[in-house]
Amino acid sequence: MSARRNQSGMSLVGILCILLMLGFFAMNIIRMVPPYIEYLSVKDIIARIAMDPDNTEASPADIRRKLSNIFNTNQIYLLDPKDVEVYIKSGNTFIDANYEVRLPVMWRIDSVLKFDDLLYQVGNPNPLTAPPVTKK
Repeated sequence: MSARRNQSGMSLVGILCILLMLGFFAMNIIRMVPPYIEYLSVKDIIARIAMDPDNTEASPADIRRKLSNIFNTNQIYLLDPKDVEVYIKSGNTFIDANYEVRLPVMWRIDSVLKFDDLLYQVGNPNPLTAPPVTKK
């Protein structure tokens, strides 16, 4: 006498669905790595510019010129130096380089990477969490 056992496990269709999902997420991760690495470079550049003692008395135009040269040297393509805001408020110079990157995935689906921790005060090595508020 032989007892029949029911087979258990995944079917071929189930395995293909899981592989399809894993492939989709792997594709997204592979496409998001270069912008993220470029963001790390931008963050380092902005922090170095903010801590440069020569920039405490520099005008916003001079700081933008330095940023443009450094971005060109380091091959930063996703953030245009014109999009970086350098302004003076309450006697302090601020560099705001917050930006986002949209990567088309398929059809109307995009992946969005938002880099919103790139607001620095010149002379302060740590990024600010919110724009400065002036007291009246």
